[in-house]
Amino acid sequence: MKFKQPKRLNRAVSALGYGCWGISGGDSWTGGSDKNAIQAIHAAIAGGINFFDVAPVYGLGHAETILGKALQGKARQDLIIASKCGLVWDKNNNVSNDLSAASLLKEIDDSLTRIGTDYLDIYQIHWPSADQPLPQTLETLQAIQASGKVRHLGVSNFSLAELEQADTLAPICSYQGLYNMLERNPEYYHFIALSYRTEQQILPYCTQQGLAFFPYSPLMQGLLSGHFDVDAPLHENDVRRHNPKLQGELLPKYMQIINVLQEFAGALGKPLNELAINWLADQPAVTSVIAGALNAEQVEANLNAMTWELTDYDRQALEQLLSPYQQEGLL
Repeated sequence: MKFKQPKRLNRAVSALGYGCWGISGGDSWTGGSDKNAIQAIHAAIAGGINFFDVAPVYGLGHAETILGKALQGKARQDLIIASKCGLVWDKNNNVSNDLSAASLLKEIDDSLTRIGTDYLDIYQIHWPSADQPLPQTLETLQAIQASGKVRHLGVSNFSLAELEQADTLAPICSYQGLYNMLERNPEYYHFIALSYRTEQQILPYCTQQGLAFFPYSPLMQGLLSGHFDVDAPLHENDVRRHNPKLQGELLPKYMQIINVLQEFAGALGKPLNELAINWLADQPAVTSVIAGALNAEQVEANLNAMTWELTDYDRQALEQLLSPYQQEGLL
């Protein structure tokens, strides 16, 4: 396993992480089971992965609970567990963004209970809120940090201006954002408009300031896995039904790029998923690639991407290959 150590985190982080959204249960993703999820987490640890990213809203507490079960008996001090705050749900499972002090103080205790740990290594604001002043939110989070329940604070999906403001108010150690080979500066995620441009704005700031950067959706929700079936309809509960890039008129355009990338990966003697993960891990600003996996076999497939490196020639050839699509506005 390769490791990276951003200045502000002061921990060696595995260049490949494990993302827990996929183990949220059948209401969010399909094709997995709790048993397989636990085996996947065990395989991740055995493969050298020490970074685990989760959130309360993933399965409405389910992913945190499964992660906690899987980590029982594991050496807690060797792991870096990151969860999030802000997205809460009511008795009817309607999700809203609440960054009030009362909500944050409850959320952290609920997350710790579900995961079965005394502290989180990183506690991230899941999405910014226009309804709650950022200074008040960070004041509460710093109080939680001072209590010992959280080691470091991070943000996710913030605009550059919001990130800069947060960084003046509290010691921010990390940023999590949408980034993969086909989404370099994405303008939206599913149907949510993004107020940041990853490659143009966020990565330079993280590099300059020593923040960890964690890219989510590294395989573009399966499109870059090399196994995306365009003819198979997505289950009604599958969150990918809300991603316009995976259906409609955009999907054939992206599949054209996938075919080109498949050929490029084949010439390297590697599967597409390894190329996509390797490309991300190869970016100097990227700390740990948040890759999901429903079972141990998928974990092994992701881990294989850590066993080789792109050459300078490969990088240049790949950029030249993708340049026309970037100019077209698809990347």
